[in-house]
Amino acid sequence: MPHGSDAEATDFADFATAAWPRLVRTAQLLTGDFHEAEDLVQTTLAKLYGRWRKVPRDQIDLYVRRALVNNNLSRLRRRRVVHLLTPLLPDAARHAHAGHADTIDQRTALMRALADLSSRQRAVMVLRYWEDLNEQDIAEVLGCSVGTVKTHARRGLEALRAHPVLDPHLHASPGAER
Repeated sequence: MPHGSDAEATDFADFATAAWPRLVRTAQLLTGDFHEAEDLVQTTLAKLYGRWRKVPRDQIDLYVRRALVNNNLSRLRRRRVVHLLTPLLPDAARHAHAGHADTIDQRTALMRALADLSSRQRAVMVLRYWEDLNEQDIAEVLGCSVGTVKTHARRGLEALRAHPVLDPHLHASPGAER
């Protein structure tokens, strides 16, 4: 932040510290990998730091979500190496305890199913069902129309409902409907 005051630097540091866990969780759903999620959030916050003075405080959450999604889309476009997904995420497998295996299996299945969606469908699913944004807010974050958001949401939900790795988990949950 060129010519920034100590108060602005402190304000940014306070924001980044408070937002970090939420942003990493959202980024992990977007990327499918915890370490890539941390890198994505770090990149996003570094870019935000340079513009911190110019971002209206009443729109900071919208701005950061938009930047996170756009940086992820850019990351995917630049990617040259294909990462193979393992059946269990290494961090999750290392921390598996008795009674948590089902949760880890469900999380792994969801991450695999999300990874098979297009990047825009995945962004819509994460913003709608994880970040709990409405269609208008998602359209603003993605820079598209509400109709496009609805289409991505419908197609994404159809793909997730039909995804083979989620099928057993949908039937196993009491009261779950297809």
